[in-house]
Amino acid sequence: MTAARNTFSTDQHGWAELLPKRQATSALYSDQRVSWTVVGAGLTGLACARRLAELHPDEEILLLEARCVGQAASGRNSGFVVSTSQFPGAIDVDQLENYRRINRINQAGLELLHSQIAANAIDCQWRRDGFHHTAAGAVALKEYQHFLRYLEVLEVAHQPLDKDLMQELLGTDLYQAGIHIADGALVQPAALVYGLADSLPANVKLHEQSPVLEVGQGSPLTLRLTTATVKTDKLILTMNFESATLGFLKSYMVGSTLAGSFTRKLDREELDSLGSLTQWGAISLHSGGATLRLTADHRISIRNTAEYHGSVLLTDGELAKRQTIHRAAFDKRFPKLTHVPFEFGWSGVEGISRNGTNFFGRQRTNVYLAGGYNGSGVSRGTAFGTAIADYASGETSPTVSNCLASAPAAWMPPRPLLDIAAFFKVRSRFKEVGLDR
Repeated sequence: MTAARNTFSTDQHGWAELLPKRQATSALYSDQRVSWTVVGAGLTGLACARRLAELHPDEEILLLEARCVGQAASGRNSGFVVSTSQFPGAIDVDQLENYRRINRINQAGLELLHSQIAANAIDCQWRRDGFHHTAAGAVALKEYQHFLRYLEVLEVAHQPLDKDLMQELLGTDLYQAGIHIADGALVQPAALVYGLADSLPANVKLHEQSPVLEVGQGSPLTLRLTTATVKTDKLILTMNFESATLGFLKSYMVGSTLAGSFTRKLDREELDSLGSLTQWGAISLHSGGATLRLTADHRISIRNTAEYHGSVLLTDGELAKRQTIHRAAFDKRFPKLTHVPFEFGWSGVEGISRNGTNFFGRQRTNVYLAGGYNGSGVSRGTAFGTAIADYASGETSPTVSNCLASAPAAWMPPRPLLDIAAFFKVRSRFKEVGLDR
């Protein structure tokens, strides 16, 4: 038996605050006997359940979520749907096929989301015209040169941007250079997962606020919840770093807590003080740098803190302290908007591995797992979720092959050494971050 603690950190902050309140599905209160159970209704779990429903139209697919949909990382990221990943440092010619493999996974997830949003008319501010990678300080400018070379070798469509062009587009003179990647999308992440959850096929039964506390051995597998027991032939875990609460990947993945803020809606004069783009996204080329958005509803969001915090969200008091860092970074970029207040703040937890790999495959008999995206989970999580459904069903596909080729994970020490190591690993992201913070 492997058991989870019955505590799942949650609050009401984040992108969901910008949306009308959604009616959650009911918790699971009755015992179930099913062929398939998916645990975790983030982007990976939603994609997995959707694909299982297509593959097994005559079977009921049980999808269990510990919180409400959108309260975990899938509704708390910055809304970048990447097609091309950035790998820090100079391009390694021995890794070219690995770079291409990861980008094929990204692209597969991007296309899946594009088609699902269109087919289900999901209103999530989807905008597929790429976004910007930015550089202000010395470290990011060095990464700028590395990334340009990488894009050229891999023949990825892009446009280098100098300081003047960056200011013209984004309305800030902070950045010394940037790169616009032609493909990729921006999205309101909470609206996306709401739409995906509310348009699941009829044979998917979603139960929110239904944490799985224990996974038993045997066939069928027995899952214990607070208010019910589930017997299932096959189990797919799409819980990211929280898979460790059920005894899986305990020494291979941890959660890094990030925080960001939203301004109030900008008025016409304030928008006119910005650049020529009506919406944009900017990701720092320094791994610890700020991530910014000008959203469709005329807010600026900024995210520039990441820390090891026990893999949980920040309290309101802790979040308020982080917002002083957000404020300084915002004012540095937009001195004409220093009077604009932050209206909302949020924190979220991403799953990270020691060597940046992802996790995909069978954990033990009839138990499968996909997760660990190291901050790139919108497109990659969607692709992994779809592929793990195929793999567990005995299907093959190019994406399954690409996911299976993920590098083996590097081991992490047990607690309390894990906490110390994770703290310093996450903190190292901010080494020499300088102006890019």
